[in-house]
Amino acid sequence: MEYRKLGRTGLEVSIISFGGVMAKRMEQEEVNKAVSEAIKRGVNLFDVGPTYGDAQNKLGPAIEKYRKKIILTCKTEPEKEKKEARADLENSLRLLKTDFFDVYQLHEVTDEDSLKKSLSPGGSLEAILEAKEKGLVRYIGFSAHSEEYALKLMKLYDFDTVMFPINWNYWINYQQREAVINKARETNKGILAIKALAQRRWKENEERDGYKNWYKPLFDNDELARLALKFTLSKDIDTAVFPGDKRMLYKGIDLFETCKGTYILSDSEKERLQEFAESYGGQLYPVVKS
Repeated sequence: MEYRKLGRTGLEVSIISFGGVMAKRMEQEEVNKAVSEAIKRGVNLFDVGPTYGDAQNKLGPAIEKYRKKIILTCKTEPEKEKKEARADLENSLRLLKTDFFDVYQLHEVTDEDSLKKSLSPGGSLEAILEAKEKGLVRYIGFSAHSEEYALKLMKLYDFDTVMFPINWNYWINYQQREAVINKARETNKGILAIKALAQRRWKENEERDGYKNWYKPLFDNDELARLALKFTLSKDIDTAVFPGDKRMLYKGIDLFETCKGTYILSDSEKERLQEFAESYGGQLYPVVKS
């Protein structure tokens, strides 16, 4: 496994990270095994949140004995009032059997309403700042799925980390470019990439092979999956978070090991990825929150 510094936090994070949402679809013993296997293969960053069903309930017991070895990130919803966000954080600490989070984030800032509510007096960011003063949070970050709101957030508050989709299809077909990365790096913010092995939204009645992600992961095209991961890793990121299904986490680690140290896409690989984007792409975002 390769490790990089998570921006100015100085935290050494594995280039492949564990998306805790996958735990909600697994039995406790299966989660325990998945966590153990991930750590054995060098994964040290685990990300989860209270909106992921019972994922926190299951991840907590699984990571408890490893807590001193891992980096744990969590989140709250940006629309929540201060007291609700504080309750989220305190409940997450209890369920995850920890007394602090390495990074705590505003989750999915997707529109003007969530942006304003999160940063207003009595909003969720205020609760996180108070938690940091008490030593419950080391660093503060956010996740966003739109370039517009990621840039607005960074303009309004100096976050430590940014979680953002850095995905081959999203960038090629929907004109997503380097603006968020470039802005984040101006102040050495850590960058957590998401959706590296996402393809597009599911089509109606499409065969899902047991995957329950809201999007189709790249489970059925190994060439495209390899190029997609290389695309993400070729960008200036610190870690790629793999959520949704343990099979995709293991696939991501396997693919990383085949391309370790050779992340820059060749001209022929870029051409091939462009072809895939035209024939295998499709809408991934925006996500309408339910």
